[in-house]
Amino acid sequence: MFNILLDYPSYESEVEIVKNTTQDVQQQVSHVLSGEEIMQYQQLVRKVPVADNVVEYAVGLVQKTRPNYSESNVLANTYLEWGAGPRASQYLVLAAKCNALIEGKYSPDIEDVKAIAVPCLRHRVVRNFKAEAEGMSIEHIIGELMQG
Repeated sequence: MFNILLDYPSYESEVEIVKNTTQDVQQQVSHVLSGEEIMQYQQLVRKVPVADNVVEYAVGLVQKTRPNYSESNVLANTYLEWGAGPRASQYLVLAAKCNALIEGKYSPDIEDVKAIAVPCLRHRVVRNFKAEAEGMSIEHIIGELMQG
């Protein structure tokens, strides 16, 4: 399961970042993949078959995030100001395909969608004041939406 949450760097780290990026020093960067290889991987991911129930789960999860929407969840109505749009559904499916490939599977299942839902949706939904006041994190809200 992916759980990448970037936070602000420490004071010392930020000092180093500023020093290293504001001088006239050329840094050597070695590439891992070529542009052509990246495009080949992108094409491979799009060729991975996905069952209708997996697509439907992804779309249903995204629709649950939309407050005051016909398919929304009471949690979204209570704690979200803004829900995820159709691109979230698309990227949940693409990310689930990637996760399936990484896990050695030929096709994603609902567990692959769940594995990437938080990092994929975290920045696509906006908490409201009530959620912030009650300490409801985006991660918690998304986790609850996956349960119900």
